[in-house]
Amino acid sequence: MSYKSPRRPQFFYTTAPLPCPYVPGRTERKVVTEIVGPEGDMLHDRLSRAGFRRSHNIAYAPVCPGCGACVPIRIPVARFTPDRTLRRLARVNRSIIGREMPARATAEQFHLFQRYQQARHAEGDMATMSFYDYRAMIEDTPIDTFVVEFREPDGQLVGACLTDRLGDGLSAVYSFFTPELDRQSLGTWTVLWLVDHARASGQPFVYLGYWVPESRKMAYKARFRPSEILAAGQWRDLSDADLTGTAL
Repeated sequence: MSYKSPRRPQFFYTTAPLPCPYVPGRTERKVVTEIVGPEGDMLHDRLSRAGFRRSHNIAYAPVCPGCGACVPIRIPVARFTPDRTLRRLARVNRSIIGREMPARATAEQFHLFQRYQQARHAEGDMATMSFYDYRAMIEDTPIDTFVVEFREPDGQLVGACLTDRLGDGLSAVYSFFTPELDRQSLGTWTVLWLVDHARASGQPFVYLGYWVPESRKMAYKARFRPSEILAAGQWRDLSDADLTGTAL
């Protein structure tokens, strides 16, 4: 008779209150759990569908008392059709080549990451990250993860996106790009690339993390329509009423 060890219990913890990084004057708390063991991919899939995000080997979700500003959002790939503005953006960036690479940190990526942080988030904690911190962000992953590198035809690196592969799609973990190319909206274009990549590989969703209507940095995610948000434990289409704040 073979012996099968009992399944390891999954523990969840709540973090101490910290200042909210998205809405000034509010306090952030998270529920966190480790993604470990041979069933880590399946656990990550379930947690992603429940609105969790991944950082290193930790999955987390906001549990801020009295606040529901962070709304999980994803794009249903088969139904998504870019509007005129997004189609124009695709034409502007048509020369850029995206390529899926292993989750390995490089000095070239880190240099671009530093430039992006100093230009966009100079006051944030990530602006002081060392190469070893960056390498941990990229490589400390218990699941199927890759980096999309975006290059000009001459080979110049202009953007990158750390991406998790899920059972039902792709999850954009973190992206950064050349800050001098603001007018090309490379962050938005990265999402379009992921949608095309997911469609080509038959994956139904692209997970974008949290839509935060009250945050200028995070409100842009609602421009991808149709999209779905997680509300009251169910995924449903983002509506015009959601955008005006009358439905959430």
